Amino acid sequence: MTSPFAAERLLFTPATPGSDAVPTIFAFPNEYSVGITSLGYQVVWATLATRTDVQVSRLFTDAQEPLPARPELLGFSLSWELDYVNILSLLEQLEVPIRAIARSDEHPLVFGGGPVLTANPEPFADFFDVILLGDGERLLGEFIEAYRSIRHADRATQLRHLAQVPGIYVPSLYTMTYRSLDGALESIAPVDTSIPARIEKQTYRGNTLSASTVVTEKAAWENIYMIEVVRSCPEMCRFCLASYLTLPFRTASVDESLIPAIAQGLTVTDRLGLLGASVTQHPEFETLLDYLNRPEYDQVRLSLASVRTNTVTPKLAETLTKHDTRSITIAVESGSDRLRQIINKKLTNDEIIQAAINAKAGGLSNLKLYGMVGIPDEEPEDLDQTVAMLRDIKKTVPGLRLTFGCSTFVPKAHTPFQWFGVNTKAEKRLQSLQKQLRSQGIEFRPESYNWSIIQALLSRGDRRLSHLLELTRHYGDSLGSYRRAFKALRGKLPGLDFYVHTNWNHEQVLPWSHLQGPLPQATLLKHLATAEASFQQPMAALSGSP
Repeated sequence: MTSPFAAERLLFTPATPGSDAVPTIFAFPNEYSVGITSLGYQVVWATLATRTDVQVSRLFTDAQEPLPARPELLGFSLSWELDYVNILSLLEQLEVPIRAIARSDEHPLVFGGGPVLTANPEPFADFFDVILLGDGERLLGEFIEAYRSIRHADRATQLRHLAQVPGIYVPSLYTMTYRSLDGALESIAPVDTSIPARIEKQTYRGNTLSASTVVTEKAAWENIYMIEVVRSCPEMCRFCLASYLTLPFRTASVDESLIPAIAQGLTVTDRLGLLGASVTQHPEFETLLDYLNRPEYDQVRLSLASVRTNTVTPKLAETLTKHDTRSITIAVESGSDRLRQIINKKLTNDEIIQAAINAKAGGLSNLKLYGMVGIPDEEPEDLDQTVAMLRDIKKTVPGLRLTFGCSTFVPKAHTPFQWFGVNTKAEKRLQSLQKQLRSQGIEFRPESYNWSIIQALLSRGDRRLSHLLELTRHYGDSLGSYRRAFKALRGKLPGLDFYVHTNWNHEQVLPWSHLQGPLPQATLLKHLATAEASFQQPMAALSGSP
């Protein structure tokens, strides 16, 4: 079988490692085609590969480069929660104990990063020696330099030294105290005063953002060159991790960063992906469109991440149509003005309908809309308004194919809605929408409610879940497996409802209370209070802890 690495076209020149380079394995806990499509993974790998003081080998679940016999560093990029199963399997494959506490000086330091671990690393914390919180541009070099300075010390000394570096979290140096074995957190404290009490997520503030370092036909998005146009989102929808966790909103310089990067990418492929939570809100997006509309780029295939609804202009639609894209995706969340006010979605139904008109006028044939059920204080009539909105779009813009993708609200760390649980009525509401929309001839694509429950468990979990994760790994990744594991561990941790469905008390110690995100808790509570001012029903006193 041909190695997938043979098909790669690199957009950087790897360095020749020096004789004293640190032997490192950088792993993505999924198949090669998935991992190599992760822009974050590509960029971190290339950053390591251009250093002469690091000798890096890549590892995936189905492919690997020649690995060092005695690696000193073993890193994982975690983009999807359930990939933790593959982390544990790869550790075993490399004969490294899966729990940090069982490792000795003979084992590599296991480090991790990526969006899942930056948001709330606690369910996975016991599997890592070191977790990098935030942007790789800020953290990676600091981490390597700090490690090299204590490279030959014992493991305990290494970990204590690394814990002093801003953004580097060493879970074993923090003690969690619980009210009872199956109670809420009482406190989180460093093991002694030499260890920082809080670890602050590191934020890169430059105007050159990420771009692909490799293009390959073996990627899940075949031969795509990806370029990050913006980072974070200025809208700050109150449930949204992609906005709150990555603040502030940053834009890449068009002349100094985007155009040179695009020109480089198009030397090896004709497929371009513009990435970002709100790409079209780049202040010079029109300039970028004009650049891509030049005759020499007529053959370029263009893909765009989700765009803000009121930026869907006929010009944008025409540009996408010209560059072989037939659909556009907008996040509307709900057809209810009241719910949109609660979540801070600054959008009207008229703007949504206008986006549909513009999409069709520009030649697009499909409009994908993203919505959500289970938004805090949602009532059945709010769902009726979503159905009515979709019906109005279909009536106003006949011939435009409509797809409505719908997820369940899941609370995320570092957002104003982190204190809310998942609405127990959400599953029935998804079924109700499906029934109503089918009769309207609108394609409905619901995200699995059971997956939303698992996602909520992992997004709000604490360290005790590591034992549960080890069990479910052997049972399979269905919700039934998680319920079975909770049953097996009864009395040793709170039940599923506490993590998933309970509204948490504002004074409660959160599993990530020692990890400082972009905004302090007081600011998140102010944003939450603004949302609750629009509630029809006063919130029942937020129940908290068992």
